[in-house]
Formats: sequence, C-alpha cells, structure tokens
Amino acid sequence: MMETARAKAKYVPMTPQKVRRIIDPLREMRAQDALDALDILPHAAAKPVYKVIRSAMANGVEKGLDEDRLYIHTLTADDGPGVMPGKGRRARWGGRGRYRPIRKRSSHITVVLEERLEE
Repeated sequence: MMETARAKAKYVPMTPQKVRRIIDPLREMRAQDALDALDILPHAAAKPVYKVIRSAMANGVEKGLDEDRLYIHTLTADDGPGVMPGKGRRARWGGRGRYRPIRKRSSHITVVLEERLEE
C-alpha cells in the first residue's frame, strides 16, 4: 500500500470555482513542481493552494516520506458555508421585493500526496 500525506485548509474566503481554475492543471504533478508553478501565478487563489501543498509536504516528511518523490494524488476544492456569518442574518433586497441573504462563498481545499518511485 502506498503511503500518503494529507492536508486540508477549511473556510478559505474564496469561491471554489476560482480555486478549481488554479488546481485543475496541478493534478498528478510532482509536489515541488506544483509549488514552483504556483509561486509565479498572479491569481489570488494560488497563495492558499501553495500553503496547503507545502503543509502536506511537511506532513509527509514527518511521516518519513521522501520529499523529492511526492506527487499530488488528489487535489479538490469543495464548497464551504455559503451564507455570510455574523450577528443576525444580513441580507439585501432581491427581485420582486424579496429578501435574499448575502452570499459570501468559501472553500475547503484538500490535498493528498503520494510517494512514487521515479520512472
């Protein structure tokens, strides 16, 4: 069985759609190469994804995995809570005089790294 290392960032204040745009090309990439790619991207979503991958790499090193052989096995951005938190329920007027909650979307970013032998 392959040894894995994981990390999760919860309640990242960014829509999952924006995060998925960044993480889609990173799947199946070597972890260090993914960090190098994220370092030069201008998108705001690159910073939290960089931090999560770096954290998963550190978790793998703590488990005794070789840092140079870590690959991204799973990388997902799931929906967090979508309604704005706080005292009371803040809202705005919607169409036809209805009252709608303010949507402040958030993401949960999950990374699973796997150690592979180089071909």
